[in-house]
Amino acid sequence: MIDLKMARNGQQDFNRSALIIMNKRVCYTGQRISRIPAGLVKIVGANCVTLDLSYNQLTSISALKDYGNLQELILDNNKLRDLKTLPYVPALTTISLNNNELSDIDAALEKIKNCCPNIKYVSLLGNPGYPDQLTDPVNNDEADYDRYRLYAIHILPDSLRFLDFRPVTLIERKDACDRGRFLRTIKLSTSSSVSGPQITPMDNIDAILNTNYSPLPTSNRSPHDHKGAYGKCRYRYSGKNSEGNRFIINSDL
Repeated sequence: MIDLKMARNGQQDFNRSALIIMNKRVCYTGQRISRIPAGLVKIVGANCVTLDLSYNQLTSISALKDYGNLQELILDNNKLRDLKTLPYVPALTTISLNNNELSDIDAALEKIKNCCPNIKYVSLLGNPGYPDQLTDPVNNDEADYDRYRLYAIHILPDSLRFLDFRPVTLIERKDACDRGRFLRTIKLSTSSSVSGPQITPMDNIDAILNTNYSPLPTSNRSPHDHKGAYGKCRYRYSGKNSEGNRFIINSDL
């Protein structure tokens, strides 16, 4: 059981009336916090197994380093733009990051792989860089999401069992092993503020390269300024050496 008497010595930097504790499961949602309160760690950090911080405005989660026994982390509907502040949490088996502001999904997957070696459940639906139809039905289709799944299964640890509410099948795991590394999603972008691979649209390439594709010469020449040559042809084609003659019989030539 989490000792609530520790609250007397904790910092008064969060709304205690909004804190819900059931055994080792902690819920602190809808409080518009941008960082995990230090006082919360003093009360529940040591024994917390499940932490739900949904519907806040989190931009940093570095304080998770003090949650040594954390197994389930719910961070849906926050303001996380990346996972650079995610610390090493070896006991974590579940992480839910739906509806945040993650644009570089590949970097997020790499961070989860490096910081959560025993992860079993991952969900990233609703983020700007996510290749699913729910997030962007205009530019994404089912094939885009299927390719992403194979790439994500390839990147994430072998302990992964569920990705976005769907179980990882044996067929997917085999496909991910065979070709997952080739299925990284690269989106077109002209913004320099977005990290990750960027490709210049085709309609802007000519302007950037400033290349003239006209077949006409760039300068005019006088009639006497030419490089042509005139001469008498000394070879007369008779057709005797033609490859087609081997199909002609008799003496038709």
